[in-house]
Amino acid sequence: MPQEAIDRPLSGLRVVDLVASPLAGIARTLRELGAEVIRLEVAGRGACPVDDPRAELAYWTANLGKRIESADAASLPEWLAGADLVLEDLSADPAAPVSLAWAAIHAANPALVRMTATGFGLGTAWSHWQWTDGVLHALTTELSRSGIKGRAPLLPPGEIALQCAVAQGVFVAMAALTQALATGRGDHVDYAALDGAMQALDPAFGISGSATNGRPAAALPPGRPPRGVQYPIISVADGYVRLCILAPRQWQGMHAMMGSPAEFAGPEFRDIMVRFKSKELLAAMQAFLADKTRAEIEALGQQHGVPLAGLNTLADCLAADHVRARGTFTEAELPGGRRVPFPDGLMVIDGQRMGPIHPGTAALRPAPAPVMAKASRPLEGLKVLDLGVIVVGAETGRLLADLGADVVKIESAAFPDGSRQTWLKIGLSSSFGAGHRNKRSLGLNLKSEDGKALLRRMVADADVMLSNFKPGTLESLGLGYAELSQINPRLIAVESSAFGATGPWSKRMGYGPLVRAAAGLTHKWRYPDDPESFSDSVTIYPDHVCGRIGASAVMALLARRRRTGRGGHVDVSQAEVMLAHLAAEIAGSALDLPSREGASSGVFACAGEDEWCVVTPRDEADHHRLSTVIGSQDLSAWLADKSGHVAAETLQAAGVPAAPMLRAADLADHPYYAARGLFRQDQHDLLPEPMIAERRPAMWHAIPDAEARPAPLMCQDTYAVMQDWLGMDEAECARLEAEGVLETIPEKIREMVATKSYLETAR
Repeated sequence: MPQEAIDRPLSGLRVVDLVASPLAGIARTLRELGAEVIRLEVAGRGACPVDDPRAELAYWTANLGKRIESADAASLPEWLAGADLVLEDLSADPAAPVSLAWAAIHAANPALVRMTATGFGLGTAWSHWQWTDGVLHALTTELSRSGIKGRAPLLPPGEIALQCAVAQGVFVAMAALTQALATGRGDHVDYAALDGAMQALDPAFGISGSATNGRPAAALPPGRPPRGVQYPIISVADGYVRLCILAPRQWQGMHAMMGSPAEFAGPEFRDIMVRFKSKELLAAMQAFLADKTRAEIEALGQQHGVPLAGLNTLADCLAADHVRARGTFTEAELPGGRRVPFPDGLMVIDGQRMGPIHPGTAALRPAPAPVMAKASRPLEGLKVLDLGVIVVGAETGRLLADLGADVVKIESAAFPDGSRQTWLKIGLSSSFGAGHRNKRSLGLNLKSEDGKALLRRMVADADVMLSNFKPGTLESLGLGYAELSQINPRLIAVESSAFGATGPWSKRMGYGPLVRAAAGLTHKWRYPDDPESFSDSVTIYPDHVCGRIGASAVMALLARRRRTGRGGHVDVSQAEVMLAHLAAEIAGSALDLPSREGASSGVFACAGEDEWCVVTPRDEADHHRLSTVIGSQDLSAWLADKSGHVAAETLQAAGVPAAPMLRAADLADHPYYAARGLFRQDQHDLLPEPMIAERRPAMWHAIPDAEARPAPLMCQDTYAVMQDWLGMDEAECARLEAEGVLETIPEKIREMVATKSYLETAR
């Protein structure tokens, strides 16, 4: 088969995959980015299941495109001798058919990164626990927020927790590889699926959406939200539409779209919380939209600048012109000649989709040579211009900053980041602090020609530029990648958007709730007995995981830049990430495979108020183990008088995947997370209480924990950034500030900080 012409960024790197769990999907993504991936199945361990079509499909979802070999234990050191990364779970499996002398392997190949990828990490009381998507939802706290007040918690559809764990694993692997390429020394990384899902799906202490007013999930009321809260879903002539009206200008557009009704013209309706609480406003919007079709309403939204989306089924989305025009799916051939739709990659790089590669067809190129630097962090010395906003924009830059990059957040008082809309009137909160720690803030007016000229000067010395505006926004300012790459061919640009940079939906306004609606996920996220029980209103998926994908792309292109000297452009579509996470379900539907959920799988009530346990047997062997524990009793009856923790421990001791439902407020002190050391308290001088913060994405030896430099006030570091990046003195900065080109902390915020009056209004 001929080699493809695409210069995939990880070409020249070799990965050996020894993982027997769904975390093998980490290596599949690295393969799509160009690495040579050799999957070794020792004594049949991790081999494709037989006589179970769903399990077989899950296997290929994680392993498509890899070179798959049967290997004996004696040959493994030889396979690892030339590898850059080995992904393994042998060392955590007491039943593994081989035990490797890792010290000797590392001595023979000092640059080898060894990543042990398991469900619960190494050396804890939970290391032996079995895990599934449902178990991850329960222990990450996502389950506690999924559903409707007064009803049982609802397991989210698909396997999005598992897939978020895979994406976080890719990010961790790329960070370790980047460190090894910089220093010539590999690391041993202890990566747990639970850690990854907790951070990449919907983190309890991470940056949250605008609708939370700056409060993290852990500070919100416990339990599921009431029906229809925050992002209302309204019945219309041919289905439903979802509204996502956050900024005052978006409300002005909605008000005009409705004919400017006088009863809602008051200035108080500019406040997002006033709008959320107004039953009269919701009723008026329902009346206005009721006789219109989804397409008509979407056209009105585009005309008036109102963020909204028609609620699609998954089938609607897959059949949409946009999905076809983007080439979101390709056709994959499985053994036996079966053909199924399969995601054509998680990103587009330099206009080319990073989709599946047939083994042996990727062009082999020389590996990037190690720099042999003494950097303590993988991205030390990297200079990043961060134009990102809200969650995905914040997270992409924060992840790079935590790995040592100098990340400069560019903002303006006239067009503030929506995450600055917080319960504290100085534009800071624990939520904002989680997404913007370790960054600096530069106030720069990009509406002025002089402001654009300054940005171009900074681009000349930058390594990376991040943005997540509606496609075409930067081009309209003369700041698109085509122009900026002429200034700096080494520039790496990552653009994340709701629906991607091309296609009929590309110009739509998009937030996570609208992406979920358009991509069919909201339609699936319902109770089976209630067609209007849409239950995804408070999740922030897929923003956090898209941040991981963007940051991974940066590090992949850094590897290519070491080899070629040139940068590149990355296009990440949130909708395509979401559809990729449903890959197994979409392929299963194409093959008409039946669901295998049964009466002994799901969420079950336990003793106590709003206490629940997830039980998710994977196969007949798990069902047999379950029956040995509960005997002839019905599972619901067996669980009814037990706490979720006791029930889960009993079932896990028998090898049955089960977990108690945790709440966000429980997380920091839970024994598992304490044993892993994943959280710490960070202080911010301007916040009224300490912040619970993520310490690290995985357990590694060579990379220090993230620094704890507090998130900046708006435009706080303007003069320092101008001095560091462009060598400007204070007088030149002052002149440009006087001319409205540069901005510093707004005077009103300065006054509130000086007097601490913002703390009084917050009480």
